[in-house]
Amino acid sequence: MFSKVLSGATLGIDAFQVEVETHSEKQLPSITIVGLPDNAVKESRERVTAAIKNSGIELPHRKHTINLAPADIKKEGSAFDLAIAIGLLSSNEIVKLDLLNETILLGELSLDGSLRKIKGALPITVEARRRGIKKIILPIDSVKEASIVDGIEVFGLHNLMEVIQFLNEEEKFTPVYTNKEDVFGQVNTYALDFSDVKGQENVKRALEIAAAGGHNILMIGPPGSGKTMLAKRFPSILPPLTFEEALETTKIHSVAGILAKDKALITERPFRSPHHTISDAALIGGGTIPRPGEVSYAHHGVLFLDELPEFKKNVLEVLRQPLEDYKVTISRSKMSLEFPANFMLAAAMNPCPCGFFTDPSKECTCNTMQIQKYMARISGPLLDRIDIHIEVPAVKFKDLASSSVGEKSTDIRKRVIVAREIQQDRFIGLKNIYKNADMSSKELRKFCKLDSNSEELLKMAMTRLGLSARAFDRIIKVSRTIADLEKATDILPQFISEAIQYRSLDRELWGH
Repeated sequence: MFSKVLSGATLGIDAFQVEVETHSEKQLPSITIVGLPDNAVKESRERVTAAIKNSGIELPHRKHTINLAPADIKKEGSAFDLAIAIGLLSSNEIVKLDLLNETILLGELSLDGSLRKIKGALPITVEARRRGIKKIILPIDSVKEASIVDGIEVFGLHNLMEVIQFLNEEEKFTPVYTNKEDVFGQVNTYALDFSDVKGQENVKRALEIAAAGGHNILMIGPPGSGKTMLAKRFPSILPPLTFEEALETTKIHSVAGILAKDKALITERPFRSPHHTISDAALIGGGTIPRPGEVSYAHHGVLFLDELPEFKKNVLEVLRQPLEDYKVTISRSKMSLEFPANFMLAAAMNPCPCGFFTDPSKECTCNTMQIQKYMARISGPLLDRIDIHIEVPAVKFKDLASSSVGEKSTDIRKRVIVAREIQQDRFIGLKNIYKNADMSSKELRKFCKLDSNSEELLKMAMTRLGLSARAFDRIIKVSRTIADLEKATDILPQFISEAIQYRSLDRELWGH
């Protein structure tokens, strides 16, 4: 007897359909799984047979051959358990075949027959809808993310017996729907707010400019000056995610299996803060079957690297491609996968090994050579991709003791949203350019023309402050964003003057 059950798997952040074909015949009892299964799939024989037995069903003693098609793509994970179990039961006429050609089955089976959470439920459901599949059955803990997809009935079931009752039409189950508007009504409820931060008005201003133009930012200051505190509040002033951005970000978290079971969609911009001991594969992504890394988990959000010079040199260098291309390409001998990585980089560092080079109240114990060596850990090409360098001074006692409350994140975000809307109108019709940070030299010439006064000021700054050539474009981009925040059409000299202040690492006093 032959049966075919539909299932699915992910490759990168996208999904493909898998057909689980089962052939049963009267020979010595055995179960053979073919179709490039990995160890987790091979081990499903033991899980499936135990789950069937503990569900009160006796499987006939036959030879069972299971094929996972397409057979030329490696299958991994435990999400095929349910489809394999139903394939065995349907090929032995215990489950009806009627609904199997219009239903996707996904789920890991425990030995008692209950269904466990799986990875990649959202992209598989999106692919199932694209193929015209009418129903999808998932573990109850994975149903929330899948139910956000319209046009397909999503059923969250608890165990194997419920699935059998569903397919044999012995019981009626209600599909789960999640209203997108209800989910998006809960957005931007950030627990951390800029009003919590005492003082540091100049740094808040720099972060507002970074958020408005999508600029990467580096904060340099002594320990305890509030760099980490400010960075953690950075997502609270970014524009809200659009539905398309939320769906793409949720897909990545779903494939990685890090999406909470009670969450249908990621509605707030991600904030990822990996430790400086992270490997390049964990940061960028990798593995035998490539998986996303921290840069992809931060997609449409913020990647915060604290103590930037403490990261390994090779780890920092692999950041260059995603910062430039907004994606990561991972190549293996049999496949090449792309993961989106359109994030904003926020980094923090001390000005020297001891941390007190710029602190007026504490003496720095480092010599010039030590400081230069410390700063040289960050390469020129990486600094090239960071538009704003801002010095974060130690907080003064009068600011710490002050009872006044700073400006709220919601008020700052309103200005950021207006500036982003100005940029979207400016770049309408241009491919892959949505904010000022995306501009190339061609767009700079078109949208950032300087008058004679601004040009003269920039020329004087380049000469007198010893600014490097790489600072030129960055200053103009940041000036354009400052103009947008002020709702000004032209880039005025005062905007250029402010932007020059945000290039501290390009000045000769840092040894660059």
